[in-house]
Amino acid sequence: MTDSGKRRKSAFGNEFSTTSGEDDKKEKVEYFQVKPFIKTLLWKNNRLYIIDQQKLPAEEKIVELTTIRDVWHAIKTLKVRGAPAIGCAAAYGIALSAIHCKLSESESFKDFIKKNIRYLASCRPTAYNLFFALERMENVLRNGENLSVREIKKRLVSQADTIYREDLECCYKIAINGASLIKNGMNILTHCNAGALATSGFGTALAPLFIAKKKGVKFHVFVDETRPLLQGARLTAWELQKSKIPYTLICDNMAGFLMQQGKIDIVITGADRIATNGDVANKIGTYTLAVLAHYHKVPFYIAAPSSSFDRNIATGRDIVIEQRDADEIKKIAGKKISPVSANVYNPAFDITPSKFIRAFITENGIINKQ
Repeated sequence: MTDSGKRRKSAFGNEFSTTSGEDDKKEKVEYFQVKPFIKTLLWKNNRLYIIDQQKLPAEEKIVELTTIRDVWHAIKTLKVRGAPAIGCAAAYGIALSAIHCKLSESESFKDFIKKNIRYLASCRPTAYNLFFALERMENVLRNGENLSVREIKKRLVSQADTIYREDLECCYKIAINGASLIKNGMNILTHCNAGALATSGFGTALAPLFIAKKKGVKFHVFVDETRPLLQGARLTAWELQKSKIPYTLICDNMAGFLMQQGKIDIVITGADRIATNGDVANKIGTYTLAVLAHYHKVPFYIAAPSSSFDRNIATGRDIVIEQRDADEIKKIAGKKISPVSANVYNPAFDITPSKFIRAFITENGIINKQ
């Protein structure tokens, strides 16, 4: 893994650009070219670069991932995180392994890539985008009969590029669709980080806020700190501050009190996996917010691309919940905050039942549940 942070002053690109054929008033989204709001990851000259999200907000550090082990480790340790971004990184990880593979016989090469696909699939079990992307990479192998190794390599890189571009376009459409929900004077609550850093570079739950801001809508965001890893405090607050969106950071357990006071108008979060019945796996604490929102009659929305919908599982009970290292709870910034011998239960996600969700904001529109 190569540190290239010194060569890049900022992780930021342009917000986005559209072709002259787009009519902003009609909000057409079929003709556009999107540039990432934040360069969460970058594939250039057959090399993969990511923002090291462990370092934010103190440092914008770009690292090069040179091997598939680097990609596995970056996903596992949350250097790159967020379901869509994980899917994109995994696809490029397979492309990276293909490029560096020295095997010249087609079947041996395919077996090698399949092994690496299984390897990357082991890094995190909950986010469906990981498996969605890896399945598409494996389909390249299935459809590569009678092709040379060189041609299969080209198709793997092309497929990874397609997955990246599709995610970027999906997030832009989610932004357009979700922005219709944001009204002047609203107070919006969000949890964890479902912004540009969690995707190819535009976001899911935060994406509608960026568009609403561009349109001149005045609103305020309450940001859950999101224990135990503080993705809200470290990442969401950083993104909102960079985009000049007014926000207030709160502890997770303050959200209910704000709802009781009538200070929250809408809740929007992302999703790591969505079951067929609409149950959602998302960052731990999402279920608590959904129950509180239901009790206080605050609309609760999930913003996610179609690649987060897993049609192979019926309900949230079928979703495997990742268990994380105990030190994520016992330490903050490397400093111990509990007894060394403390027992810890640390699920990364919880399940929000569909009945608590008002609607899903997707690239295909807003899917109402109630």
